[in-house]
Amino acid sequence: MSTLVDDSRARRTVFILVLAQAFLGAQMPMIFTIGGLAGQSLASNLCFATLPISLIVLGSMLSAAPISNIMQTYGRRVGFMIGALGGALGGAIGAYGLYLNSFPVFLIGSFLTGVYMSAQGFYRFAAADTASDEFRPKAISYVMAGGLLSAIIGPQLVKVTSDAMIIPFMGTYIGVIALNVIGSLLFLFIDIPTPEAPKEDAPKGRTRWELITTPRIAVAVICAMVSYALMNLVMTSTPLAVVGCGFEQNDAADIVTAHVLAMFAPSFFTGHLIARFGVEKILALGLLILAGAGAVALQGVALENFFIALILLGLGWNFGFIGATTMLAGAHEPSERGRMQGMNDFIVFGGVTVASLASGGLMNCSGGSAVAGWTSVNLAMAPFLMLAGGALIWLVMRPQEEAA
Repeated sequence: MSTLVDDSRARRTVFILVLAQAFLGAQMPMIFTIGGLAGQSLASNLCFATLPISLIVLGSMLSAAPISNIMQTYGRRVGFMIGALGGALGGAIGAYGLYLNSFPVFLIGSFLTGVYMSAQGFYRFAAADTASDEFRPKAISYVMAGGLLSAIIGPQLVKVTSDAMIIPFMGTYIGVIALNVIGSLLFLFIDIPTPEAPKEDAPKGRTRWELITTPRIAVAVICAMVSYALMNLVMTSTPLAVVGCGFEQNDAADIVTAHVLAMFAPSFFTGHLIARFGVEKILALGLLILAGAGAVALQGVALENFFIALILLGLGWNFGFIGATTMLAGAHEPSERGRMQGMNDFIVFGGVTVASLASGGLMNCSGGSAVAGWTSVNLAMAPFLMLAGGALIWLVMRPQEEAA
């Protein structure tokens, strides 16, 4: 006898996670707006200007599997609290690094900020934990939509705080501490049951190798990695390119605001589009829009080019990343959640780490000018878009080949 699924718990969870995405998530556009500029002011070699951003992503990559395992054993709340603690410590040490004018200390703070970034990445999976199959893509999409407020709050806080103290950017990092301390209180209200410990005779689920070699999972991971890595590659270098091309720091903040709004605004309907047209079509659309972002950026360095390119970059990321997340969430069992989600984010943020490291080198150390560096950054998108597009085409064609 079939029973109706009650999504009331899932909807309450989504509401809390939307607030967390909006409030706690504001620290990410704050740090991504000024991280490269602060690094540029501290680093002895301009090629390492975006190294603080790279260390954030590296910290996120290395934290993914441990936090996923902690959530599997102790529940989502504990993992999210650990993330907020990492964000607060990262902000405190980053501020101290600026006070000392020490690039190494600043980098340590950036690395710890990655613990928050990793935990934030699991908001989308937590939204799906108690959701029905029908509500799952909408739940993921709504949580991602919480980033709309973070897109507004974060860059505006940068404008208020970046020059609020004698030491540039130090006020922003103090603001990050406050966001984490206050925002962590939201998790006291989250209601996601801790997964039951498996019985000795319970199915163990697939190994990591068996999971990652499952075609649908492999393609989901590839598309998520490419979508996130390319978004990070271009966004990380954007403030450097905007300022390097003669515009103001506030222009860079406004462009980042437009970009992050574009990242999350479609989330109100992305889940509905996935439910109606299928995840593969929405993923393909995301990759095409990412390619369009690169094409616009290559047309020139006028302010409108930056705005349009970064808006398209956000839209492409939204369709690509939410599509890949939805595909992955439906391709593994609850007993496999800890190992699969941790492995996914390890791989995804590994790609993002490489992209953010490459961003500074391409921007500051290729061609000798901001225009040449910006061109190199956007040209670098092409091979990875071909990889993800090829993988998606292979997955779509696979059932037809087997049927034949």
